[in-house]
Amino acid sequence: MIKVVVTGIGLISSLGASLENSWQKLIAGESGIKWHQPFPELEPLPLGLIGKQPTKLTILTESVVASALKDAGLVPPLPDCAVIIGSSRSHQASWESLARQMYSLEKEEEKLENWLDTLPHMNAIAAARQIGANGIVLTPMAACATGIWAIAQAAFLVQTGQCQTAIAGAVEAPITPLTIAGFQQMGALAKTGAYPFDLHREGLVLGEGAAVFVLESAELARQRQAKIYGEVLGFGLTTDAYHPNQPEPQGKSAIAAVEQCLKRSCLTSADIDYIHAHGTATQLNDSIESMVIQQLFTYKVAVSSTKGATGHTLGASGALGIAFSLQALQQKFIPPCVGLQKPEFDLDLVMTTRQRQIQRALCFSFGFGGQNAVVALGKDNG
Repeated sequence: MIKVVVTGIGLISSLGASLENSWQKLIAGESGIKWHQPFPELEPLPLGLIGKQPTKLTILTESVVASALKDAGLVPPLPDCAVIIGSSRSHQASWESLARQMYSLEKEEEKLENWLDTLPHMNAIAAARQIGANGIVLTPMAACATGIWAIAQAAFLVQTGQCQTAIAGAVEAPITPLTIAGFQQMGALAKTGAYPFDLHREGLVLGEGAAVFVLESAELARQRQAKIYGEVLGFGLTTDAYHPNQPEPQGKSAIAAVEQCLKRSCLTSADIDYIHAHGTATQLNDSIESMVIQQLFTYKVAVSSTKGATGHTLGASGALGIAFSLQALQQKFIPPCVGLQKPEFDLDLVMTTRQRQIQRALCFSFGFGGQNAVVALGKDNG
């Protein structure tokens, strides 16, 4: 099987406009979550905004793709590069804007000539145009598991020789009135902040963000003397087939996804040094995820969630987790679970940045509809 490595990362979050800036603030224990009122019809609430107002999906995608290519030392056009960029909410902000204009009392004439650009797959198509890619384009949409799904699909394409290079990740600009109202109706939104795995956690905080990676065969990376962040060792993808928004109470499919990932990676649970947890700070997710970890890992593996720092970026959250995990492998620091004050669960939760050399990490994402995605990452040892 062809070895797959990561040679470029582009990342933008509420913490910062680059991977390095976001990482430095993360390991300093800072949070990008602040009080905002982006829509006058809705009350102020804690949000992980990149700027002062909600960002646009297209601008976010173009910026993060360009950053990833620059980081990898690649210059467009890249005709043979696969593009796998997903999103959970996609162009919802544009759809809501269109609906408001269509049904407004003023009946302003809406310009519809570019409405095709807001179809769910068109963001990835735009990225393909941006880099001059003529090969495979995929647009995974798997709720909060989207980011890891995208990396898994890209890794599979490279592993099987369908392409030597892929740009993959997820982009999310979910701060819209309907998204906020929907999560409020579910009772899932926090009132003051995000506190993953905390006894007094309140729920999730919505955040904007994007992370995109350049994946390529190790052979090609070495030929062009590219820097290597780490290796994608394997992945596990399952579905609960249980409920639209509640995880299966016994975590059976989540456990299966972890076991599948370990098996494909030729690893055991004892080989894992760090778990970047999904850690949404909701009551159900954190309790079931903790149970899954306790059941599979007989020793206390280091665990943290970075959503207390970035907010929950929905479809992009797994991609951000992969980026931070690769930084942990490289920089020998385990990022903290920002916002955690009083742990509820018997886990080795990283409350402040921990200096430690790690060889292998797992990233978890558990999305609505019971979408479970797990990826294993390892240091590149040549």
